[in-house]
Amino acid sequence: MIIRLLPGIICYVITSLFSVAAQAERLNVVASFSIIGDFAQQVGGEHIDLKVLVGPGSDAHVYEPRPADAMALAGADVVLTNGLSFEGFLSRLIAASGTEAPIIALTEGAHVLDDPAGGHYHMNGDEAVFHAAAQDPHAWQSVANVQVYVENIAEAFCAADAGGCEEYRANAARYNDELAALDQHIRDAVADLPPERRSVVVAHNAFRYFEDAYGITFLSPQGVSTEAEASAADVAGLIREIRQHDAGAIFAESISDTRLLDRIAAETDLEIAGTLYSDALSAEDGPAPGYLAMMRHNADSILSALAPR
Repeated sequence: MIIRLLPGIICYVITSLFSVAAQAERLNVVASFSIIGDFAQQVGGEHIDLKVLVGPGSDAHVYEPRPADAMALAGADVVLTNGLSFEGFLSRLIAASGTEAPIIALTEGAHVLDDPAGGHYHMNGDEAVFHAAAQDPHAWQSVANVQVYVENIAEAFCAADAGGCEEYRANAARYNDELAALDQHIRDAVADLPPERRSVVVAHNAFRYFEDAYGITFLSPQGVSTEAEASAADVAGLIREIRQHDAGAIFAESISDTRLLDRIAAETDLEIAGTLYSDALSAEDGPAPGYLAMMRHNADSILSALAPR
């Protein structure tokens, strides 16, 4: 009996060793937040082991790193970031981890917008928290910029793993074709809207790249005090701007509280038309588990709300 079992045991051991060896050859990739994690998976496929620091549904603006994050960075072969001061927690985490992995800012070479306000507001309940930045970091809201992100990821993976480079480049080319189709879909849909029906209200100023690329105006509580709850005067100023632009809809955001938007909706007789995804993907069973789905969901939600009745 033992003799008959030996060949099977030996085969199992050999197969396991090959599996462990294959696993060891994968790139250890750390992505700063969920949207970049999706890009990394699209390019890396089965050649990478991916760790995402700020997962789906979580807000990178208020993220507090954990010891496990430092350990992941310490063992990384490649670290992918957005850059442009978006991940405020990351520089301290990198220093604490002692990682020797290359830190890749994916916005390098992208079309980056200066921020005339020197930063953007993120709503946390009724409190507006200001994040200083000379340039707007939300560059992924332009699909054309994401094509640059994808090429930067392919270059980083090729530099770290020359043997997998051909597949990384093929994956990047396939994904960029899908991105090009998405970009055209959004442009065609916006072109069907009357020019006077192209303004919406959102919780925080994360959509300037979408506005620049596709011609939808986004109004947000930019100018609300960072020290306390929004005052009646703050809300009144925003409402005047909403009426001036004849905004057609108000949208909640997946990472923001809706209390201030509820107040604005009540004052303007506009209903909250749905939820947009700005800085994080949804869970797998949500409407935005990947970037392509996120952008289609956002665009289709906006265009449906603005379509002439």
